[in-house]
Amino acid sequence: MPELILGPLMRYASGTEASLWVETDAPCEVAILGRTQRTFEVAGHHYALVCIDDLEPGAVCEYEVMLDGERVWPAADSDFPPSAIGTFDPNGKVDLAFASCRVSLPHEPPYTLSKDEDERGREVDALYVLARQMLAGDRSDFPEAILMLGDQIYADEVPPAVAEFIEERRGPDRSPDEAPLDEVADFEEYTRLYWEAWGDPVIRWLLSTVSSSMVFDDHDMHDDWNISRSWVADMRRKPWWRDRILGGFMSYWIYQHIGNLSPGELAENELYQRVISAEGDTAEMLREFAAKADEESAGTRWSTYRDIGRTRLIMMDSRGGRVLEEDRRSIFDDDEWDWIVDKATGDFDHLVIGSSLPFLLGQGLHYVEAWNEAVCDGAWGKLWTNLGERIRRAADLEHWAAFGMSFERMTKLLTEVGSGERGKAPGSIVLLGGDVHHAYLTEVAFPRSAGVKSAVYQAVCSPMRNPLGNSEQRALRVATSKVGYAIGRGLARMAGVVDPGLRWRFVEGPLFNNQMATLKLRGRAATVRLDKTTSSDDDLEFEMVFERELARE
Repeated sequence: MPELILGPLMRYASGTEASLWVETDAPCEVAILGRTQRTFEVAGHHYALVCIDDLEPGAVCEYEVMLDGERVWPAADSDFPPSAIGTFDPNGKVDLAFASCRVSLPHEPPYTLSKDEDERGREVDALYVLARQMLAGDRSDFPEAILMLGDQIYADEVPPAVAEFIEERRGPDRSPDEAPLDEVADFEEYTRLYWEAWGDPVIRWLLSTVSSSMVFDDHDMHDDWNISRSWVADMRRKPWWRDRILGGFMSYWIYQHIGNLSPGELAENELYQRVISAEGDTAEMLREFAAKADEESAGTRWSTYRDIGRTRLIMMDSRGGRVLEEDRRSIFDDDEWDWIVDKATGDFDHLVIGSSLPFLLGQGLHYVEAWNEAVCDGAWGKLWTNLGERIRRAADLEHWAAFGMSFERMTKLLTEVGSGERGKAPGSIVLLGGDVHHAYLTEVAFPRSAGVKSAVYQAVCSPMRNPLGNSEQRALRVATSKVGYAIGRGLARMAGVVDPGLRWRFVEGPLFNNQMATLKLRGRAATVRLDKTTSSDDDLEFEMVFERELARE
């Protein structure tokens, strides 16, 4: 009898539709609520995404998973509440939990210690605490969706169980041409990262009953992935990199991306339809797709969107589709940016834009990154051009400010949406971000002449589990201080960088914890809350750090 290896994960959801993702140990027919889907095979692994339609808005529908007619979920001896699909009520509450950066480690010492207590320590997992809180609470309090803003897995910081698998698979006498033993090498090893990330029983239950949207960031592939053209060239010279990057794209498409798509989008997705219709193993088909995604940004769009009641959510890929030409740095190619602009156009109560990379940093850091791009583009002469590239990579200067054209485009889009040029101005525009291993909330202001009516904020929450050490925290506090601002702006002005067309200020943070944020939307009102993980007497829980109103009804 086939067995369930991973999942079910409740992925896309709307008022009437949902999709559920599973991985099994053999080919089989997967049935959920009377809908069936045959598994597809990739390199000996078997997957299915079951789409459910004709659901009732605002309803909670418990479900079971059947493989070839036999129930495999929930297990007969399960102590967890039943898994259920919760469809969105167009007039109901919308709570969006969000965060990024989660290493997968056991929930026990030394891994629950701080980095300063033990180098293996990463403290308490916020996703694990959220799941425990949900188990102890009422379903009416569950978030409508969880937004995972990058680094769901760490290809270059593998958990102990994956390290053991790599050691057994590749052995200690590896060739210099192979990937390091403490990093994944290919698709097969990537699958083990996902097993570790989502296989814990408590996490598995959470993901089976709350919808999730995901987007990748650098550690899903490698630290600093796509930071610059020279970085890409250096990595492509490594003999092991091609298998790593192809395995990363293949696994991301399977484990994360397709679940972001609506049933209608899946029906129109040529690659997905080819894969589920194929006889036999589709690894080569996906490998060819991954090679194209790595070599050409055009034609591969990882950004997705969905409507949650009267809220439009856009999840932007700010990592995989970058343009890194010598004379043109952009987070998106033109086609993907046009798609984002189109999806931001319409009448919504709220526009929520999620990205792994924060759009706005502390202002000192913003100016340093803008200065660096100008220097890399020749503002201080040829000698500084090469030095600027080295500084860019050494200091991780890779956010929106380091891609000035993209920053200007986003500023223009926020102005147009907030002023009502692209439909009725929403009650709020909220930018969500992760990546930076600290949390903060910024209030955004535009020139009076722009006519922006919407409340515009950015909420950044990182990490779920991978906090900075004390020395790293001190460095960031300096970088976001008035001194850091003066230094950064001075450098930027000397390189000819003009001030951005908007202003922003920190109203909360920076905050350094393992943490989870929640954006709460009620009609045209919006509130954001940040909770940090705490532990005492073997009890794991959240402690509220702040709750702030962003927009009123």
